[in-house]
Amino acid sequence: MTAETVTSIDDLAHKDKARLVMDYLHRTMMHYAMWYGEVRHQLPANLAYDVLAEASQRSLGIQLKRLGKTLGFDVTDGLPQPLLDLPADTLEALLDNVAINWLANDGVWFQAVEFNHGMNDAKRCNDSCWSQFSPFEAWSIRRFLGDDLAPGLEGLKQALNFRVYGRVNRQSFEDDGPRAFIFRMDECRVQVARKRKGLEDYPCKSAGLVEYAYFARAFDPRIETECIGCPPDPHPDEWYCAWRFSLKED
Repeated sequence: MTAETVTSIDDLAHKDKARLVMDYLHRTMMHYAMWYGEVRHQLPANLAYDVLAEASQRSLGIQLKRLGKTLGFDVTDGLPQPLLDLPADTLEALLDNVAINWLANDGVWFQAVEFNHGMNDAKRCNDSCWSQFSPFEAWSIRRFLGDDLAPGLEGLKQALNFRVYGRVNRQSFEDDGPRAFIFRMDECRVQVARKRKGLEDYPCKSAGLVEYAYFARAFDPRIETECIGCPPDPHPDEWYCAWRFSLKED
């Protein structure tokens, strides 16, 4: 394919039109993200989330309906029927792989900055990204669970289990009195992979301080977050990082 032979989309070969479909989807994703970024910049967070909720629901409905007509699938209660028709084990596997792809995407972005601009810039971008993603994920989980989400610390435990990380890693909880609990990341996919390669722990504490505190505060402003240990801190073999969440006195 060259500029001399391709002057319009009609000139594209079948494979190149398929590539263009993927490129259109990528442009749509980026435009969606840029729209939210600008709305978040112009409006307070709570109002930006209201706009996001309305726009995302309408946009997804419109896109699925049109794609369903083109590709020949029905949409039931806002979900593609082929997704609903998947066997239980396939749906579980899909859930796992979508979660792992999220983590891979995070790593790809980190490395794209690290390899071109160094570790310091990569960590700064990473920590800043978490300051935005953690409150969004807390909002998204609250919206997904609705009335099934408990208040206070019990609700936070539920919400931590519904994070994407909750599907990718192995984590545990231990009550620490009536107004606090300790959350441990017992098995971290990133750190386990590094250990398998003979590498030291990735020093993720700066990101974790943002990630967990912002998530808990977005879920319930009364909840305070304390780091018990997170790399580069030393830690026992039983866990990689640990955090204490407590409910402030009324």
